[in-house]
Amino acid sequence: MVAAVTKSNLGQLTSCCSLLPMFRLKNVRELTWLLVAVCVLTGPSLADEQEFLEEFLKREYSLTKPYRGLGFSSSAQWDLMGTAMVTPDHVRLTPDLQSRQGAVWSRIPLVLRDWELKVQFKIHGLGRKNLNGDGMAIWLTRDRMQNGPVFGNMNHFTGLGIFMDTYPNADKTHDRTFPYISVMLGNGTLSYQHDQDGRRTELGGCTALVRNAIFDTFLLIRYTKNRLTLMVDADGKQEWKHCADITGLRLPTGYFFGASSATGDLSDNHDIISMKLYQLTVERTPEEEKEEEEEEEVIIPRVDHMEQFQVVIQEEGMSGVQFFFTLLFSILGLGVLAVIGLVLYGRWTEKRRKRFY
Repeated sequence: MVAAVTKSNLGQLTSCCSLLPMFRLKNVRELTWLLVAVCVLTGPSLADEQEFLEEFLKREYSLTKPYRGLGFSSSAQWDLMGTAMVTPDHVRLTPDLQSRQGAVWSRIPLVLRDWELKVQFKIHGLGRKNLNGDGMAIWLTRDRMQNGPVFGNMNHFTGLGIFMDTYPNADKTHDRTFPYISVMLGNGTLSYQHDQDGRRTELGGCTALVRNAIFDTFLLIRYTKNRLTLMVDADGKQEWKHCADITGLRLPTGYFFGASSATGDLSDNHDIISMKLYQLTVERTPEEEKEEEEEEEVIIPRVDHMEQFQVVIQEEGMSGVQFFFTLLFSILGLGVLAVIGLVLYGRWTEKRRKRFY
């Protein structure tokens, strides 16, 4: 990805160019030296904003037109599942019909340390707002090709799930606007709760108007130095908008990419247009390299300081009626135990008395 020149760089470049009429360039050498000076002036600020040096498209992990690596042949790199079907323009995971599930999964496990996934997709249908569903998900998980209730994939998954949720199941709180994109990390025991729209296990997210948009939606998922960055472009302006930034997230290697979707009583078309994976070349200091070498191998996904992402749920106190009956049954229970104790003590005393006669 070519680095964009920032506003400050443009200002510096414009100011330099505005001075050109003041100088009479006698020959090409003077012009060359001037261009070199401009590059030196803008170079440091560009380097400061770049997180990586360069990127390389990894075709074995990518899904692009004309989708030749997708199918049931032994040479295919991606598998179809459920209602998913291939067209010349997209891979339709689910059609605008009720009770459908579909998915596409990579066959090749990911072994890259630093990567960036760019997903181009479209969600559209005839249903009115909040009368459509359910959504779709992008996965990087240990298990692949599994049906289930989480946007067409299994619950209690192990790995990373990014959900484009188009239907509000728990909109009573009105704390967010749908469609909503959220990030969840599964360790094999956590459960995605649809009735709460995944709030309890969410690591981050944002509102994005990805349904029935005029333009295709682009989702950017970047993982480097144990940091996951999520950005979205849903309005066709070719500008990335920040969605989530999660530090201390540790993912094992050897997991599989996938995309799935599901419809229930409500439905939509869920189309994957492309999934492009890039290997990133990231600068690391000698200290960072040494620290990574000394770290234990990650087997189960985890987030450092996970407690900062937990939702604190306050337990409701006892009502007056509950307290009364609890106290009543406690007194009755103590009374019964006291009676039983007196009966047993009386029998023991009587037996002891008989021994002396």
